[in-house]
Amino acid sequence: MQSYDVIILGAGAAGLMCAAVAGQRGLRVAVLEKAAKPGKKILISGGGRCNFTNLGAGPGNYLSSNPHFAKSALARYTPADFIALVEKHAIAWHEKTLGQLFCDGSAKQIVEMLLDECGPSVDVICEADVTAVTKDGGDFAVSANGIRYSAPGLVIATGGPSISKMGATGFAYDLARQFGLKVIEPRPALVPLTLGGKDVLFRDLSGVSAPVRASHGKTSFEEAALFTHKGLSGPAILQISSYWRPGEDIGIAFLPAAESDWLLAAKRDRPRATLKTALREHLPDRLADALADRLEIARELGNTSDKTLRAAAQRLADWRFTPSGSEGFAKAEVTLGGISTAELSSQTMETRSVPGLYAIGEAVDVTGWLGGYNFQWAWASGVACGRALAV
Repeated sequence: MQSYDVIILGAGAAGLMCAAVAGQRGLRVAVLEKAAKPGKKILISGGGRCNFTNLGAGPGNYLSSNPHFAKSALARYTPADFIALVEKHAIAWHEKTLGQLFCDGSAKQIVEMLLDECGPSVDVICEADVTAVTKDGGDFAVSANGIRYSAPGLVIATGGPSISKMGATGFAYDLARQFGLKVIEPRPALVPLTLGGKDVLFRDLSGVSAPVRASHGKTSFEEAALFTHKGLSGPAILQISSYWRPGEDIGIAFLPAAESDWLLAAKRDRPRATLKTALREHLPDRLADALADRLEIARELGNTSDKTLRAAAQRLADWRFTPSGSEGFAKAEVTLGGISTAELSSQTMETRSVPGLYAIGEAVDVTGWLGGYNFQWAWASGVACGRALAV
């Protein structure tokens, strides 16, 4: 039996941050990681440069059954706090669009930074195959590779089943249920959507990308969409996928900046032009042609009624797609749902019913937008937990 003050299951973003904070407070920490190296999802994020936070991260950028739950942790550890840590380690960074921050160099720098922050009181043990977790009296006991680890504190930081090819599983949920905790149904999020039925023809546009506004209900995102051989992807689609449910439709505005009467203006200015010609001025040719064909307006604009052109402009501003599904956890960047926030303290991330048991990061029912928000939740929830663990 190897004894520690806390055992953290998972050496991802949340787990390593929690370990660093706890270690700096003098706790002896064991981080058990199934993979051969720590921080695997960090390493592949942002095209290998790690989109480590977003300047605008706040509670409104997260989905949860309790939209207020994330407020406390996010307020107590902000993007500015993580930037200060990055700069302390002399890691060069830059801002891309929409407040997204990336390393100039490599995502490896973020993993190395977190491991450096852990210090000597933290043992990061990789290739740890956890076979049993129990609580007998005051301490938790974890069996891995024939070794038993014990500690009064146990942190679930194993994430969700998204990106399953990297070994991601629903282990966190199985463990939560073992201890009687409620789990909100996990679903793929930030995931490409598939098209079938009457929309299947759009799959012929595979590789075509265009700036759009994707919407579902009152929520919308104005970024790029990408047609794929299976359906729709790109930032705007990944964002809206977190709000979509099977059987529902989404709206795409193909000319998000256009005035509602832009086709009538084009008719006045260029009556001999066709709809295809007008659309090609704003969209990739293949997409313009496909949309014009589906609108079935072949005549010159000057010979097309205003009513028909208004209807065409209206449809182009809110083209409805009913996805046949998504590409699932294999292609999902994160997981919606997870360990219910009703089971946790928003201040400490400790479970209310099992003293000493905590859950952080993606394992919890808090899911951020695309663009560094999920990392910020990992840092913030990890810090909240790390500060609260008993010394």
